[in-house]
Amino acid sequence: MASAPPPNPITIEEGWEKEILPKAILPLERILNEGLQDRQRRDLFGPREYVHIYTICYNMCTQRNPFNWSEPLYQKHNETISDYLTRTVLPSLRNHHKEYLLVEVKRRWENHKIMNEWMRKFFMYLDRYYVKHNNLTSLHVSGIKFFKEQVYDVVKPDVVQAMLAMINLEREGQVIDRALIKSCVEIFETMGDQKECYKEDLEETLLSDTREYYAKKSQGWIETDSTPAYLLKAEAALEEEKARVANYLNAETEEKLLKVVIEELLEKQETTLLEREGSGCAMLLTNDKYEDLSRMYRLFSRVPSGLLPMAKIVQAHIERMGNEVINQREARMHEEGEKDTNQDPNFVKALLSLHDKFVGVVNAQFEKNSLFHKALKEAFVEFVNKDVGKFKNADLLSSFCDRILKKGGEKLGDAEVENHLEKVVNLFTYLTDKDLFAEIYRNQLAKRLLNARSSSDDWEKLMIGKLKHRCGAQFTGKMEGMLNDLAVGADHQKEFLEYLKDKATEASASSSSVPLLGGKMAPDDFSVKVLTTGYWPSYTQLDVRLPDEMLRCTQAFKAWYDLKNSRRRLAWQHSLGSATLRAKYGSKTYDLQTNTLQAVLLLSFQSDEESLGLSTLKERLNVPTEQMKPLLHSLSCGRYKILKKQPASDKIKETDTFTINPSFSCPQRVIRIPMATIEESHNPNRIEEDRSIAIEAAIVRIMKARKVLTHQQLTSEVLSQLAFFRPNPKVVKQRIHALIDREYLERDENPNQYKYLA
Repeated sequence: MASAPPPNPITIEEGWEKEILPKAILPLERILNEGLQDRQRRDLFGPREYVHIYTICYNMCTQRNPFNWSEPLYQKHNETISDYLTRTVLPSLRNHHKEYLLVEVKRRWENHKIMNEWMRKFFMYLDRYYVKHNNLTSLHVSGIKFFKEQVYDVVKPDVVQAMLAMINLEREGQVIDRALIKSCVEIFETMGDQKECYKEDLEETLLSDTREYYAKKSQGWIETDSTPAYLLKAEAALEEEKARVANYLNAETEEKLLKVVIEELLEKQETTLLEREGSGCAMLLTNDKYEDLSRMYRLFSRVPSGLLPMAKIVQAHIERMGNEVINQREARMHEEGEKDTNQDPNFVKALLSLHDKFVGVVNAQFEKNSLFHKALKEAFVEFVNKDVGKFKNADLLSSFCDRILKKGGEKLGDAEVENHLEKVVNLFTYLTDKDLFAEIYRNQLAKRLLNARSSSDDWEKLMIGKLKHRCGAQFTGKMEGMLNDLAVGADHQKEFLEYLKDKATEASASSSSVPLLGGKMAPDDFSVKVLTTGYWPSYTQLDVRLPDEMLRCTQAFKAWYDLKNSRRRLAWQHSLGSATLRAKYGSKTYDLQTNTLQAVLLLSFQSDEESLGLSTLKERLNVPTEQMKPLLHSLSCGRYKILKKQPASDKIKETDTFTINPSFSCPQRVIRIPMATIEESHNPNRIEEDRSIAIEAAIVRIMKARKVLTHQQLTSEVLSQLAFFRPNPKVVKQRIHALIDREYLERDENPNQYKYLA
């Protein structure tokens, strides 16, 4: 039995033809075609009009079958939008071109959004229930879909070309309507899911067009502009493209767009820009064009591996500048006849200045980039280890430190001293012969400390601390031990003076008439520094025949020291000692500051008139000829001629004779008599021995851990572990053979492979 129809049901013709179409659809189309202001967009239909249409749709969708018109209304909704787009919108767009097309597209899209929204409002009940329960496309999505299929897909090629044309006009410096472009971009973003249409239809074409545009620009600029001018334009272009994205493109486009620009303007032209004669990277470095260098670094840091070629140019330039400093020193020696000594502060200062300059460039212009730090290091390692003359650069660096740290050297304040020491240590890190520097520095440190020539103990500790920070405690252990010996020595001297006072009191109580130190020596006139053998450099042992007064002093100290340290043996190093002699020439009295050997030699003259030959003096002092000659030279041929030599000359011969110079005169009362050292700055043989020990220790340490290694692997690991010097692989091979002979290692069945013997 059929159900009865509802009272007064609304037919599809009545509802659509008499109500919805004339009162909603047609007015909506008319208003959109006429154009409307922003206020009108919000108030197209009043509340009463809207509720009336909504109610009609509601009733038509809620009537019982066969009067439920949900499906026909859904179709009518779609047909209305589709028909309007085909009949009105598309013909309008086909009548416009270029920028006018974009204006019309924007207007029609804005209208379509309004139409789509009001249609959804009118048929809201249909959208909520019928569409949802039947898994149909929502009304809003359907409206967008129709616009895409019937409008967007047809006009998009022309729209894209019009947009690109405007963008290129802006690139050429013209003012364009950015808001218009942004509105068109929004259309592309709205069509499709996940911005597919934007990426496929606009972005890909934009990137291709951008590549073509900047390829042409790049070719033009490279032919007419210098490297700095080209990079200025490239940087401006990148900033403009970045702003372009911010103004009207999708944010996700930025990285892709900039990549295209970087590839065309920088990556493809990098070699030409960097190596261009007259304005390339090397020329910018030569002319200190720091702003241009910063820009070059910033731009090429955006190119994949773009900094590597630049770093190589920087390295080559620093090497060239460093080699110029080396060549200038060589020219001064060979062409200008400059004496080859280990004192060349101007050479060291030139290296320090060069290092300061390029460290500043790396830190400021290249933002402390590791590639450029590596380039700086490798460049300095290359030329800092190029030695000129017989003195190695390690010796020159150490001697420069000696000038700074000793009295009478460089006149610097505390801050300047620390600054100079820091710079020297930075340069020291590039030396491959760090152990040689340490040996020479230790010898010079010993002279400063033992001769009281050090300007400041704090400065000495500061320098040792800097070396320790770079190379570790093992590197500076002996230097720290030397300072510690002198610190302990002050306590020793105090205890020794107490000992002498006690002995003097005992002698007085026993009515002894012989003072412990002799009649002319007071306790305060004699002091001893006890040095630990392992810390200090090795010195030539001289068994000097001392005057009686000096001998009694050494015997007194030995007696005290033996009581205090029964297991230690004292060995006197008279060549390191110092003495002050009071000499009277006529009515003038002088205090002569000498070393111990000079004092012993002067005291060996028994009268002012006595004339002694070299052989006699050698016998009296028990000092070999090779030590006697520099000793006599310092007293007879130097600035202060305390002795008179016959015959007069600047060289000491076996046949020469010497007397006290009766005509000696000097305006100064206190005179320091310099003495050429009889010790070498370092012992090359000892350094080689220490290196051999270090190589063998590294070999054993590696083989103990690895058990079996090939010769190449072992050599490579040994070279990587030795931080203080760089041995020749041949020397490493010799030490391996020595360890095989001593049965620490053995050859495997493979003759190129070694095994560790536990």
